[in-house]
Amino acid sequence: MANTPEAIISAKNISVTFPFKGKDITAVRNVSVDIYRGEIFGIVGTSGAGKSTLLRSINLLQRPTEGQIEINGEDITMSKGESLRKLRNNIGMIFQQFSLIHTKNVYQNVAFAMKAAGKSKRETEQRVPEVLELVGLSDRALSYPSKLSGGEKQRVGIARALANNPYILLCDEPTSALDLENTNAILKLLKEINERLGITTVIISHEMNVIKKICHRVAVMFAGKIIESDNVFNVFTAPQQEFTKSLVSHTFDLDVPERLLQNKDVRTLKVIYSGEKAEEAVLSDTIRSFGIQLNILQGKIEYIADRPFGILIIQLDGQPDKVQNAENYLKERTYQVEAIHG
Repeated sequence: MANTPEAIISAKNISVTFPFKGKDITAVRNVSVDIYRGEIFGIVGTSGAGKSTLLRSINLLQRPTEGQIEINGEDITMSKGESLRKLRNNIGMIFQQFSLIHTKNVYQNVAFAMKAAGKSKRETEQRVPEVLELVGLSDRALSYPSKLSGGEKQRVGIARALANNPYILLCDEPTSALDLENTNAILKLLKEINERLGITTVIISHEMNVIKKICHRVAVMFAGKIIESDNVFNVFTAPQQEFTKSLVSHTFDLDVPERLLQNKDVRTLKVIYSGEKAEEAVLSDTIRSFGIQLNILQGKIEYIADRPFGILIIQLDGQPDKVQNAENYLKERTYQVEAIHG
């Protein structure tokens, strides 16, 4: 990403209201957000948060009730007809349930997107093999959707979205219909496409793990509003809102059986590592320096946006003064230390 980020997508005071049983239901409430050129931007929230509606507003599949959408600095909110068609040719979209034409084979599904955009037969014959190779489906060109796995179907969806050389890629829950292995493979592919082609990518998901794996920045939606937005590392390591804290906590499964926390003779701590300190030998230094016993009950260190972050649940056992000194040392060497028991 550039040192001075350039907004390629700007949502300004967007609201979307639907009529429902004689009442107006507001799905998106006065949302403003900038998405930078070349980044992978995530929008996360639970069902009904408004994230899909916001995503669909970007290419006007859902026209905002209020506010405006700008693409490359141009207000496209009222675009219609030919100008809207041209706009959508530059914005590829990947759907949750693949949305393939089952009577057409893989090649024909991708070619259909180019035909709809008015591309020539010559252009189509050149481009379709290129995108099929990009997504790893060159050998499946003549296969029909019924013969494909879920991961392969989504790869066709990605190839179709890329067929017209878009500069924006919108992904509506692209992995929610896939198993873990295919989810990881599709996320890896989307990241490679972003890095290789520089396509600005917007992903919505209800799964924080999806956002954590590939996004540069993320907006958290709740009840139609963006309640928090920052780079992914900051949101995961230091969430500001209670709702965000709840979402993040589910990605770190650190439950410890209560029986392990009942021993009042030991000090139980939650130790949080962040940044470069997560890669230092802090625990072994603590044992060596203070002559205590240290037991790791639970924990993990992972990489978010290529930066390490870790949480450990540990117990310190030894002479009280040495345990206290060890705890103080840990507070100096790590991001945060929280006493759980003892």
